[in-house]
Amino acid sequence: WLKRLWAVLVPLKAMSFKKEIVIDCRGHLLGRLSSILAKELLNGQHVVCVRCEDINISGSLHRNKLKYAEFKRKHMNSNPKKGPFHYRAPSKILWRCIRGMVPHKTARGATALDKLKAFEGMPHPYDLKKRMVIPQALKVLRLRPERRFCRLGELSTHVGWKHADLLERLEARRKVRSKASYLKKREGLKARSDAIKEVKVPAADLELLKSAGMA
Repeated sequence: WLKRLWAVLVPLKAMSFKKEIVIDCRGHLLGRLSSILAKELLNGQHVVCVRCEDINISGSLHRNKLKYAEFKRKHMNSNPKKGPFHYRAPSKILWRCIRGMVPHKTARGATALDKLKAFEGMPHPYDLKKRMVIPQALKVLRLRPERRFCRLGELSTHVGWKHADLLERLEARRKVRSKASYLKKREGLKARSDAIKEVKVPAADLELLKSAGMA
């Protein structure tokens, strides 16, 4: 069990304490993703989650719809508008799931939850930033291939979320822009590497660089 614990802790140590981490939620399992992010938030890490609609949940869509229907029955008898609130948007479902794993009624927990941002799709400027995945929460690594699963965006659409079509159009445009940006960046890197190859360093300077271990 120590080996398993170490396998989980080593990547998390590497992830912690950067200015901001952008997580691409596509293909992650909801519960595993939430538990890892909750711990990171409590450690003081700022986390941004994008593409929340592509999160996976284990179990078939029908089973998860029944679970959500049972959850919707929970309300205050005398005044239902006081809660609990049943969020439909994928980003809010993820936010609520993480909130349940954080002591949000204490100052420490509330501060941790303030460090979390969650979005459907990939809004600017996060479409231009480096995005990360969490291997411990990926569906392909954690769920047996024959097991059923569903997308969070599909579940949200069935329970009342109305922006799936709009998001699909926005994502199609964003992917076109991202491809153009990637090709431009690749050309710039190629030009830079070609320029470095063409640079001629004098022999005396080259010896100096070699002695310093920089060549």
